[in-house]
Formats: sequence, C-alpha cells, structure tokens
Amino acid sequence: MTTGATPPSTVDMSVDLAGVRLPNPMMTASGCAANGREMHRFIDVAQLGAFVTKSVKAQPVSGRGTPRMAETPSGMLNSIGLQGPGVQAFVDEDLAWLHSIGARVVVSIAGNTASEFAGVARAVVRSRYASAVAAIEVNISCPNVANRGLVFACDPASSHKVMTLVREEVPRGLPMLAKLSPDVTDIVEIADTVLKAGAHGLTMINTTLGVAIDVDRLRPHLIAATGGLSGPAIRPMAVRAVWQVAGAMRAGRIKTAPIVGVGGVRSGRDALELVAAGASAIQVGTAAFNDPTAPERVGRELEQLVAERGFDRLADVVGIAHERFMP
Repeated sequence: MTTGATPPSTVDMSVDLAGVRLPNPMMTASGCAANGREMHRFIDVAQLGAFVTKSVKAQPVSGRGTPRMAETPSGMLNSIGLQGPGVQAFVDEDLAWLHSIGARVVVSIAGNTASEFAGVARAVVRSRYASAVAAIEVNISCPNVANRGLVFACDPASSHKVMTLVREEVPRGLPMLAKLSPDVTDIVEIADTVLKAGAHGLTMINTTLGVAIDVDRLRPHLIAATGGLSGPAIRPMAVRAVWQVAGAMRAGRIKTAPIVGVGGVRSGRDALELVAAGASAIQVGTAAFNDPTAPERVGRELEQLVAERGFDRLADVVGIAHERFMP
C-alpha cells in the first residue's frame, strides 16, 4: 500500500476517454457513492478522473422494499431498484452541486424504454450545468419493460435501439459509454452492437445476478429474491469480459474504443489487472462502502505499481497482457 513516505511518481496517469481528457483513470461506480456529497466528506471528488452518478431515470423511483441488500462471501447482493428523485431533481440539486465543486461528472442514465433513456439524456445535456458532464454512461443493464422485462444489454436489438436514440440527443464531443451486463452468452457481440449504434466506449461490467437463501427462515434474503452480485467475487468475470472485448478490438473484429473496467476492485493490484487486460480507466464500487477513500487510494496504489514496473505512462500498460500472452 502506498504511504505518505513514498516518493512522488512521475507517471503520466491521464486518460483519453474518447476525446475527453481525464487527469487520472479513477472513477466511482454508479450507485456506490450516491451523488457525491457523502463521499466528498472523505475525499475531494473533484480530484477523481470522474465521478459517476447513480443511474437517473425520468421520474422519481422509490426503489424496492426491504430487505434489499445481503452480504455474501467476497461480495454483496443488492436489489435497490434504481431508487432516485428523477432527472429534474437530479439536475437541479445533484448535478448543480457537482458543477459547483468543479467535478468531472459521468452521468449514468436508465429507463424503462428506449425513449425514456433518450429523454433523460436530453434533460441532462440541455441543462445549465451540462458543462460539468464529461460523459453519459448508458445503463442498458436494466430491464426493458416493453419487452417482458428482458434486460436491454442481453438483447442486441434492444441495446442498439437505446444507443441509437440516446446518440441523437448527445452533442458531438460528449462520449457515450454503454454499461454492459456479464449475464450474456457473448459479450463481444453486445459490445459490437452498441459500438455500431454510436457508443464511444464501454463500461464493463455491471453486477451479475445471484440469489442468497436465509437457511434459518428457508427463504430468499432479498424481497425480490434475485439481486446484483458485486464485490471481489466478480473481479475475474470483469477481467474476463475486458480481456475478451479488448482482444476482439485488437484483432480488428470490432471497433476500437476505450473500456472502463469495473468489478470487485479493492486495491491497485486489482485495478492493474483490468488495465493490463485492456481497460483505460477504472471504477471502484462496493469497496467504497467500507472505505469511502477507496477510489482515491486505489489510484495512488495503481500509480505506484505502474512506476515500479518501469512505465512512464499508464497508457503504455493498457492491454499489455495481450502482447505478453503466448498460448
């Protein structure tokens, strides 16, 4: 772990996120740091590469009933239900505050239909605080109510429609990141679909579905039964997804675009795994629940590890594992 006694490194940690320059690769993961105020008591969120908001929907959402969280070995299950105040309140209160402190903001958007995604994007990019927005993260890993609850990211046609409609609302020069689900047969196919539809980058991965049973009461812990599994348990899945998609990009099978790696990152070593697999930037989620400084700390640790391995730029490490892999 990096300490205060460690000499400052000279590594260039900046990231080119589809044309938007970030000073470092560290981000929060959507839904794991509310909309910034709580974490700002522990770290300056404006110093992160970008702060990622909770997923915003068009109208207020109360979320699911309790219990909606459960601890699991090396992780946790959650079934919050995208609780939030709706896009207008988000813009007036949360985006306004993030703008006031100078944060770079990745706004996560969600919807029950493709049209709702587009409407939320429109409200964000046309707001008076739009200058704080560094990117739009399109959370297609949520259910499509118009298609029997099928998750958008599990269906190429639904994914394509969402990204196409959102692209029409987002101004040129503002990156759109498609957040992908690991619960698919071929994540490369979905990545190819959303990139063809206009996504400028990918966020991988969202949580994966799981169920925990209360063996005393002999029923599911969560009121919805299923929940999204996050934490260290899913990190190998995230590394696998990034590896496969980055490999397809390097082989020319799909369009090349930046990848934001997320899933079970607790340390600089965890982050370095994702970077070596092909991620240009890193999100820290579940680890922030017990250590709100984790996004900042992991960034310091990652920088030191890159320096120790003799690199002057983080960009030189992105995807390096593919070059050194000799099957």
